[in-house]
Amino acid sequence: MRKSYLLTVALVLAVAGGAAWLSDRSAALPEAVSLSARAQEATPSSTVALVPDMILGQSDAPVEVVEYASYTCPHCANFHDEVFARLKTDYIDTGKVKFVFREVYFDKFGLWASMVARCGGPEKYFGISDMIFETQRDWLAPGGDNPNGIVDNLRKIGLKAGIDAGALDLCLKDSDMAKAMVAAYQEHAKADKIEGTPTFIINGQSYSGEMPYADFAKIIDEKLAN
Repeated sequence: MRKSYLLTVALVLAVAGGAAWLSDRSAALPEAVSLSARAQEATPSSTVALVPDMILGQSDAPVEVVEYASYTCPHCANFHDEVFARLKTDYIDTGKVKFVFREVYFDKFGLWASMVARCGGPEKYFGISDMIFETQRDWLAPGGDNPNGIVDNLRKIGLKAGIDAGALDLCLKDSDMAKAMVAAYQEHAKADKIEGTPTFIINGQSYSGEMPYADFAKIIDEKLAN
């Protein structure tokens, strides 16, 4: 999904609680804010610390793969469907690759999905992430004109993953965490010059767009040989 980073900072997001299912519970809803306004309010070093990277593999693995992806990006879903499982088996689980996943927010739905994924903590994160990508078409089916339906679908994913309903509600209403997540995304994306998804930073070198497993594995093998 090729979208300009500069355009994403101008997007207006209804942060987490802007859906009717929360309103029905008489929750105090955070107001809609722009990504750029959130970033200006935040202190990067402090907010990024609140939003740790989600990591698989050994910390001292010889190759580090950083993926920038959006949960609403179909190309990212394809990567996780067609490439990621083999990458995990062949390289991450064998100690050759440290895998870092960083969320990109092109829209409010991607932010909401990330808040659900993070709600279960690091131990549940990648399992929930897989569920979100695998069912991307289904939970996005209500469309942009029905954000309430999308949030309901994301909430069902969280419940299916074993997150307590009360805890899930708190996560989705946490505007401070949403603010920190957006600030962390912007700081990382600016540093790594991210302009679209998926983008991969492999031992410091950037690769954009989808790649078949064979091409991805070839790059990693070349890094391992150096």
